[in-house]
Amino acid sequence: MKFGFNSFGGGFSRILARKKLLCLLLIAVICFAALADFFTLGLARRTFVFYNLNSGREVVEERMLRITPSREADVARYVQEALLGPFAHDLLPLFPREARLHTLLLRDGVVYADFSQEAVFPLEEGREVIYNFRTLRDGIFRNFPFVREVRFFIGGRAVHLG
Repeated sequence: MKFGFNSFGGGFSRILARKKLLCLLLIAVICFAALADFFTLGLARRTFVFYNLNSGREVVEERMLRITPSREADVARYVQEALLGPFAHDLLPLFPREARLHTLLLRDGVVYADFSQEAVFPLEEGREVIYNFRTLRDGIFRNFPFVREVRFFIGGRAVHLG
């Protein structure tokens, strides 16, 4: 009996050791898969600035956006996301919901962005339109260090930020 009990105990400890090893192996495989997925998705953290409805203060919102092979497309995607507005309900968008980005070009570090006419209309409870364009410009500079200048247009007419 003694021989059978010891062999059972030894077998049980080997099974537990194998289960621990199997668990560690599964955890390693899952971590590797998650890391590979993260790198293949090609996401970048981008910050957006919106306004708090109650206090009127600026609030930063972060989003993960897909990186494209084109820097111009990355900047365009950022501007389009900024036009969509914040996720949080107590934050105000920078521009009216009807505002659209017509074109965006990136040439020699200068961004040229042309918006629809609706971008000129101020939000009822928001800040001035010029202040909103300055906020968007600062966000582009913060998220894209290769941009050295930003020029905005509304319906083909230049917006002077002063």
